Amino acid sequence: MSANRKINLLQATAINMIDMVGIGPFVVIPLVIGFFNTPLFFWAWILGAAVALVDGMIWSELGAKYPLAGGTYNFHRIAFGEKGGRLMSFLFVWQTSIQAPLVLASGAIGFAQYLQYLLPLDYYQQKLVSVFVIVLVTFLLYRKIESVGKISLILWAIVLFTLIWIIFAGFTHKQVSYSFWPDDSSDFFKGAFWVALGQASGKTIYSYLGYYNVCHLGGEIKNPEKNIPRSIFISVIGIAILYLGMNLSIVGVIPWQEAKNYDFIISVFIEKIYGTGIAKLVTALVLVAAFSSLFALLLGYSRIPYAAAVDGNFFKVFAKLHPQKEFPYVSLLFIAALGIIFSFSYSLKQVISAILAMRIPIQFIGQAVGIILLRKKYGSSTLPYKMWLYPLPVIVSMAAWVFLFYHTGSFAIWGMAMAAAGIIVYFIIQKIRKNSFT
Repeated sequence: MSANRKINLLQATAINMIDMVGIGPFVVIPLVIGFFNTPLFFWAWILGAAVALVDGMIWSELGAKYPLAGGTYNFHRIAFGEKGGRLMSFLFVWQTSIQAPLVLASGAIGFAQYLQYLLPLDYYQQKLVSVFVIVLVTFLLYRKIESVGKISLILWAIVLFTLIWIIFAGFTHKQVSYSFWPDDSSDFFKGAFWVALGQASGKTIYSYLGYYNVCHLGGEIKNPEKNIPRSIFISVIGIAILYLGMNLSIVGVIPWQEAKNYDFIISVFIEKIYGTGIAKLVTALVLVAAFSSLFALLLGYSRIPYAAAVDGNFFKVFAKLHPQKEFPYVSLLFIAALGIIFSFSYSLKQVISAILAMRIPIQFIGQAVGIILLRKKYGSSTLPYKMWLYPLPVIVSMAAWVFLFYHTGSFAIWGMAMAAAGIIVYFIIQKIRKNSFT
């Protein structure tokens, strides 16, 4: 797949951004406000953007240097050496095999929940909608990568149009005075603020996740040394501006004290400005944005088990490419099938913290450690992209991820337990393989 580089910078940026803007930002806005119960909720979105930008420097340096299918899988394999790299790579695939279908399921469930503004659904009807959405996304991805890139551009245009319309509507119909700066600056130093910031930022960073999706498709990106870093920074900065603008627009029309009570905050916001008819139209566009995110994340995640299987660190069947269309169809179908199963068991609110608790130790903190090891081993003279002010971004990134991991609460224990289980499974497999050759 490394020779099949068909995705250009515009398409790579589109894939990142439609992954980032799923159902997440539209449903977590009331949750974030509720954690603070003050106008300071806006700082959780600022922190989320800052974490994504700093972490994006790590992804950019790794992705530009090692543009291979699988992203983190290959970064860990190279950074941690022969034995440690095999273990860390396996753990990444282990957690991905669980959390990727969970992310897919959560997006599909969120889609079904938001659809209720347009069409009342009972519990089982919501589940059927979730399944249908996953099946439809899988069908659209069951094709050559150049076709996927073109579809991504169309979905990206719809996502941008939706967000820009929401921002424009709010700023041109402002009714409420709002300031995210406290009357007393000492509020920033109070324990209650930092507790709320930690809990709420877990929700906002969930809405930013996806800025690195091109790294999973590294083997399919044109001129990856330049286009991977560029697509990451354009995505993070662009989406941060849109998210911050959307939040300011909403609380400029609906008081934040009231906004925290609405499940369909965007629909209610547009309804107050333009009426029910236009609100239904915007709700439909939100659903397209959610669908677009599922499209992008399933595309990226499907390359991870494939990369591991090609490397001999996962089941061989996942290394198969479609004979005519040249994409990892077994991996794609596996994640989609498990996502359908999970969609019957979980809600979006339940899985956000669980997803972060699983990903932070192995993926995000693991990559921060890995980049230090790579710099020590190989230096920086051959890097196509060098992060600014190294090692400060790495230190800041690790501190931020530890802060967010702590505030996932009991899910942090669950995340560590899953990692421990992965280590046990890895050594059992290694022992079985060793015995089979003796």
